[in-house]
Amino acid sequence: MTSAPPAGPGVVKTAPGPTAPPSTPGGRRDVRRALTRVLPLSPAVVLLLLFLAGPIAYCAYIAFTDLQLTGQAESSFIGFDNFRAAFKDDAFLNAVWLTLVFTVLSSLIGQNTLGLSLAVLMQRASKPVRTLTGGIVIAAWVLPEVVAGFLLYAFFRREGTLNAVLDWLHLPSQNWLFTLPILAVSFANVWRGTAFSMLVYSAALNEIPKEITEAAEVDGAGGWRRMWHITLPMIRRSIGTNLMLNTLQTLSVFGLIWVMTRGGPGNRSQTLPLFMYEQAFQKSMIGYGTAVALLLLVVGSLFSLVYMRLLRTEV
Repeated sequence: MTSAPPAGPGVVKTAPGPTAPPSTPGGRRDVRRALTRVLPLSPAVVLLLLFLAGPIAYCAYIAFTDLQLTGQAESSFIGFDNFRAAFKDDAFLNAVWLTLVFTVLSSLIGQNTLGLSLAVLMQRASKPVRTLTGGIVIAAWVLPEVVAGFLLYAFFRREGTLNAVLDWLHLPSQNWLFTLPILAVSFANVWRGTAFSMLVYSAALNEIPKEITEAAEVDGAGGWRRMWHITLPMIRRSIGTNLMLNTLQTLSVFGLIWVMTRGGPGNRSQTLPLFMYEQAFQKSMIGYGTAVALLLLVVGSLFSLVYMRLLRTEV
């Protein structure tokens, strides 16, 4: 048997022809594994698309129409007219201002500051005091919003508990539901929602290593310096998360204010949710009310973007 002669210098070697790719059972297994993970989630995805994304998309469409509840055979597309009308409406601008005041007073300042203070104090308190304080604060949180509204209405009204206490102390009585309604509903929201902030900050404070605070105390740092330079920086992410959740919840408060003041007297406590309800269901302007709801959604999104931007910064 003789071997083939070597290729000469002018002969070019050709690469072997393409061969059929081998079957990849591992790839099929990966596909089946992915389908096995996705299929159980498909009912939830369908429900979200049907009952969440669908209504949101329909509401976004309604905001660009002149749809009304009564006295209209059919609606028509009017573009941005509802939004232009809103920014020219003094009542809408007043509702925007009161919403910001209500959010700042009751969420950014009230619930956040009081919740942090309670969490810090409860860390140093005895177990009976922690149990009693936590029970009282959480009891206000778990009450239905309408029930809490009636309780605070009974507290602030002219013949209510607050004036009874002031009379007993021989102090002049107040009528906050008439003179300072936005302050009264802000206090009510602080009373009801502080428990959430307290629980968030209690969990965050428990995660701070005791060695760090003890070392700072040995170095001579006082309570305020430890709070400012150690505690607050180490729970900054919890602060941002709490502020974001509290702000979004406060922007949507309706029942509490409706029960206490119905947005009055006049429109002096009419926040955006109450203004939206009035336009859509009392004045039957569904298109205009839905446009206001979309603007409220934009306000909440802006707050969320700011907080998420802050949360990206690592401690």
